[in-house]
Amino acid sequence: MGPVRAVAGPTLLLLPLAVLAAGVVLRQSQEPKELWGYVQVRSKAHMFWWLYYANNPTKDFTELPLILWLQGGPGASGCGFGNFEEIGPLDKEMKPRNTTWLQAASILFVDNPVGTGFSYVDDFSLFAKNLTTVVSDMMVFLEEFFTCRTEFQTIPFYIFSESYGGKMAAGIALELHEAVQKGIIKCNFMGTALGDSWISPLDSVLSWGPYLYSTSLLDDNGLAEVTAVAKEIMDAINKNQYGLATELWGKAESVIEENTNSVNFYNIMTQDVPEMKSNEQENLHLLGLYQRHVKNMHKDSLNELMNGPIRKKLKIIPDCVKWGGQSRDVFENMAEDFMKPVIDIVDQLLAANVNVTVYNGQLDLIVDTMGQEAWIRKLKWPNLDQFSKQRWKALYVSPESTETAAFYKAYENFAFFWILKAGHMVPYDQGEMALKMVRMVTQQQH
Repeated sequence: MGPVRAVAGPTLLLLPLAVLAAGVVLRQSQEPKELWGYVQVRSKAHMFWWLYYANNPTKDFTELPLILWLQGGPGASGCGFGNFEEIGPLDKEMKPRNTTWLQAASILFVDNPVGTGFSYVDDFSLFAKNLTTVVSDMMVFLEEFFTCRTEFQTIPFYIFSESYGGKMAAGIALELHEAVQKGIIKCNFMGTALGDSWISPLDSVLSWGPYLYSTSLLDDNGLAEVTAVAKEIMDAINKNQYGLATELWGKAESVIEENTNSVNFYNIMTQDVPEMKSNEQENLHLLGLYQRHVKNMHKDSLNELMNGPIRKKLKIIPDCVKWGGQSRDVFENMAEDFMKPVIDIVDQLLAANVNVTVYNGQLDLIVDTMGQEAWIRKLKWPNLDQFSKQRWKALYVSPESTETAAFYKAYENFAFFWILKAGHMVPYDQGEMALKMVRMVTQQQH
């Protein structure tokens, strides 16, 4: 990594903890509609959060749940991408979003792991290197949040996630459940939803070839090449060589790009314009992964919005912090953790009677639905047979609609949504169906 690079500047941000406590930023109305601030989760490690109160014409925020949204990457920003590209009140043109989740819940965006989005570290040795650190940082944040925002302590609380955020959500949900049981954190935790989630990387990788072949995006030769590199990844994972497995994952994606004329990993129906390949001679596969899965979510228009008007509005971002400025470091520091499965954590959640929802976009490649179904079959949950025997039900975005928007199946505390015509970012591709799903998961609609 080279020498430790410290973020310049004098003693930073005693202010934002006061910001959190004081609850700053009032709109014209008496009731604050949005709040934001920093929590120092470890010495010199600062986590940025942004809360929007639910905005429903007939219900007060106290009658609706609170949702924590966790973005993927690792290193992609919930306060940026999730907020302005997917589920927040405004899109990146600052126009109101018809399908914002604020109609159904208050939303808490957090830029995690530290170094993501507007979060930052003062010392480059402090980036999270594994799920354990990600989880413990988030526990510090959640304890602080619920202590200061007492109005949310009794409101039903859910963790929704996307991509790598799902892996983080599983770990955080289990730790939070235990903290609530022990009385360490006062909140009404009701469950987690894992969207296109990197729960079992190997199951995703092994299904890429068959999925692309069945959708006519690979021929026999291409299938053979993708299958061969998937087998290399499997061998590395079986030997616990997780760093090597990550490099081979990068290689697998390159093999897929060459054979499919650069299929879009996030939606196979959308042609992706390949990024200019870097000339850097360092770990090219890791760099390619970063460019595909994190840099992609810091496109110029969003970057300009976050580092321009949004930064001005927030008023508390230190001068030395640029939105997304540490995202590559976040990503690279987690490289040893990427390919580790967390199926066992999902099993523990189910055993603890925590509600778990899996939802997946039909057109996603990076975390395709076939791969999700494969790891679900590996669950040790005693009710898995009963769940599997259920017939799925077709869902429509509205009673008037005749087009199937999704399929759905649930048993006891486990549910699965197959979202049609959606890629990796379900709310981005199918906003209405995503909003309906949120209402179903949070028990506002059946």
